[in-house]
Amino acid sequence: MKITKIEIFDCEVNRKDPSMTKFNPVMVRVHTDEGISGIGEVGLAYGAGAKAAVGILRDFAPFVIGRDPMNVEALWEMLFRATYWGAGGGPVIYGGISAYDIALWDIRGQVMGQPIYQLLGGKTNDNLRTYASQLQYGWGGVHVQNVTPEQYADSARAAIAEGYDSVKVDPLQISRDGIKTGTGRLNPKSYGILSYDDVQMGVERIAAIREAVGPSVNIICEIHSLLGTNSAIQFARAIEPYNIFYYEEPVNPLNSKNFEKISAKTNIPLATGERSYTRWGYRELLEKQTLAVVQPDLCLVGGITEGKKICDMANVYDATVQVHVCGGPVSTAASLHLEAVIPNFIIHEHHTYALKSCIRELCVNDYQPDNGQFKVPDAPGLGQALNEEVVKDYLAHTIE
Repeated sequence: MKITKIEIFDCEVNRKDPSMTKFNPVMVRVHTDEGISGIGEVGLAYGAGAKAAVGILRDFAPFVIGRDPMNVEALWEMLFRATYWGAGGGPVIYGGISAYDIALWDIRGQVMGQPIYQLLGGKTNDNLRTYASQLQYGWGGVHVQNVTPEQYADSARAAIAEGYDSVKVDPLQISRDGIKTGTGRLNPKSYGILSYDDVQMGVERIAAIREAVGPSVNIICEIHSLLGTNSAIQFARAIEPYNIFYYEEPVNPLNSKNFEKISAKTNIPLATGERSYTRWGYRELLEKQTLAVVQPDLCLVGGITEGKKICDMANVYDATVQVHVCGGPVSTAASLHLEAVIPNFIIHEHHTYALKSCIRELCVNDYQPDNGQFKVPDAPGLGQALNEEVVKDYLAHTIE
């Protein structure tokens, strides 16, 4: 079997939903000479990088065309070492490797007539506990930006009404005047010491959610690395009374000593991972044992091949795993397969963007949780396929 053709899909979903202007999934389909194709995704749908994702998939195509897709490990090593920049890394490079790796696993599963989780070792987990993610953007089919504590509480109630027993929110990302920090505006004060009003804004939102959901629902506090070490400690202490499940990306992961300092100053478990790539990017954080939860994004970290290795590394240090999911339906499917297998799985992320119709229509199967629990696809490979009628309008490149 040989890889014969690559298709790259630049899914500018804002064409259909203008409120999703900052979200742009990029997917790849790998074809073979035996009529079997596999799909993958680059995890750069949000932030700046979608067009770079299109470019790296195009540039990597000559490295995979003509190769045997069943040799997943060998192809991963080739993309890591033979592309030159693979050995240096970054989200664009590893996003491209990830997308191709996921597509190869999809092909491999179809050839062997088995879902990917069976090829990874079989199920350890069946029903995957799931949380409602990013409540600052509401919960439902319409994208909003919450401002008042009451709006945060309403979004939490909407998620709990659907059966979720865990929610995640960034209580600092949207200012009191409704402007999203980090998109066109940064708050330079957040790198030093937060003002009384900034702390109060976040605490009021967390408090409103806790009051709305009661004591038994888990609340995950997300920070998106927008704080500095001292302000992250300051805010952690302010929200400790609200029994936070874990504290995600309080600072960026580039300096592991910053995580070490935060972990020593708060009782809230720490999490990070979406901006760490390959096992090398996790090594120091794990060795310092500052993380309770690691969050590899399979569409950025190096795909399923690398993601499984990171999960196994984390298990050595008693760290649990919540795969980071903020992309299209391919990202969701890949994550479910891995999370079904690993013994240190803790919870699955279901982003509010995954509820939007412009995302759900990209693939044939619309996997959504039932009563806060996800089932793992049982069809061969990923158990997912592109929706031809939709993605034909997003086809950017065909390479043979």
